[in-house]
Amino acid sequence: MTEDSMRLLKTVAGLRRFLSLGSEQGQQGPEPFAHASVGSVGLVPTLGALHPGHISLIRRARQENKRVIVSIFVNPLQFAPGEDYEKYPRILAQDQTLCQQEGVEAIFAPAPEELFPHDSNTLVVPPATLTQGLCGRSRPGHFQGVATIVTKLLNLVQPQRAYFGQKDAQQLAIVQRLVADLNFPVEIVPCPILRDSRGLAYSSRNQSLTPAEQIQATCLYQSLQQAKTAFAVGIRERQALIQAVEATLTPQPVMPEYIDLVHPTTLQPLEKVETVGLLAIAARIGSTRLIDNVLLPARQPILAIDGPAGAGKSTITRHCAQQLGLLYLDTGAMYRAVTWKVLEAGLSIQDQVAVAELVNQCQIDLIPSDDPQLPLRVFVNGQEVTEEIRSLTVTAQVSAIAAQQSVRQKLVKQQQHYGEAGGIAVEGRDIGTYVFPDAELKIFLTASVQERARRRQQELKHSSGNLISLEQLELDIFARDQKDSSRAISPLRKAADAVEINTDHLSIPEVTAKVVRLYQEQFSVPDDLLRQI
Repeated sequence: MTEDSMRLLKTVAGLRRFLSLGSEQGQQGPEPFAHASVGSVGLVPTLGALHPGHISLIRRARQENKRVIVSIFVNPLQFAPGEDYEKYPRILAQDQTLCQQEGVEAIFAPAPEELFPHDSNTLVVPPATLTQGLCGRSRPGHFQGVATIVTKLLNLVQPQRAYFGQKDAQQLAIVQRLVADLNFPVEIVPCPILRDSRGLAYSSRNQSLTPAEQIQATCLYQSLQQAKTAFAVGIRERQALIQAVEATLTPQPVMPEYIDLVHPTTLQPLEKVETVGLLAIAARIGSTRLIDNVLLPARQPILAIDGPAGAGKSTITRHCAQQLGLLYLDTGAMYRAVTWKVLEAGLSIQDQVAVAELVNQCQIDLIPSDDPQLPLRVFVNGQEVTEEIRSLTVTAQVSAIAAQQSVRQKLVKQQQHYGEAGGIAVEGRDIGTYVFPDAELKIFLTASVQERARRRQQELKHSSGNLISLEQLELDIFARDQKDSSRAISPLRKAADAVEINTDHLSIPEVTAKVVRLYQEQFSVPDDLLRQI
């Protein structure tokens, strides 16, 4: 990126014009990262005073989008009287330098009067059930201000994806609900909390801490970790988990505002964690208010396996599911089921409107069977189609159906519904990044183009007797990789926390053994951990 290629935009008119010229300017701008989606825009909303946590959001956005817009706006609507609106750090020149270094295409940094020109402005009011607890108790009106500015930014930028940190868990839940309720066509991407070497979650407010207070503030993370340790050995009750936090905080020079256990999506208090809980804390260190949290998943673990075509995902996932006693969630069968229904209804594959209507009225059920060749029975609206979806006609059309956004959106929701209780093994190209970003174990299987071409050649030879040259197969696989990695919808990506396994020179049993061992090591509770409780 050249020195003057990043734009600093301060007006709505300038932002709109910049975005309207995006197609032309994008071709002249920086090359996207290898797995960026063609033509997509990623938005990273911030208050400025950027820190490594923000940088991690920007880097994620750069990996997944052609263009990245960072908004820097200290929003007056989300600061109550007496809060630190005037004192909030404003270091735009430093933020510009960081964004420039990270390949951001434009910063939108308007003055308050540019976005809120009237004495009385239209406001967005989230449901009270999401705003009354946690930080909402002491910050009335805060999340109304957050919802209003996020709505304005999404409307102005119209990104394909917007990135929010898990540290602000209540804000994240409210934004996700806002997007769902108002039907914004945007994917909200939750990003994990980034911490320094001592465990302190990065925050712009950390700048207000003295060196001694920064050390004291690490007790927030330590207290949450103590509760997480208790959770790991089976403690699920609200009071016991909160007491584990309090036991660590009590001797420390901090003033807790709240310690609460809630559901991470509904934000309703939990008396016991049945599926997943959010243990959240707010406290003052000196005069600085900090927040932190940890997710506590009680469901059975999810095994997510991604990778390029020909890396052995389907076979390995089925074998791992069998050995670990997990349900193999065959996402391919779900897409085949929709394809079968489209054909059975006599619809044109190209009629995406009709397909969208149909898929959103379909109920697809997967039921385990005793047949090792077909481990799942597949039903569409109560009718079994296990054999029918394997027909040559369905096979020939399934790729065209799977590429349609409305189909993917609907089936991802159904897949996520299956994952609520956990205990599944699932494979694809965006399982660990999009479908189950909170999967407990993520694997990225890969292999060289040459090895995958050799395997494909052997498959074709045994199945049909055809022999295609390795050179042609290598070209085909390389082209498929490029297409899968750059597609706008569900691109192939390796999750940041995935374990990569190169399957070159490894047999199916060897790869399966590696994955099974990783799973068993991660989800067994060591004796020394048991003794801590």
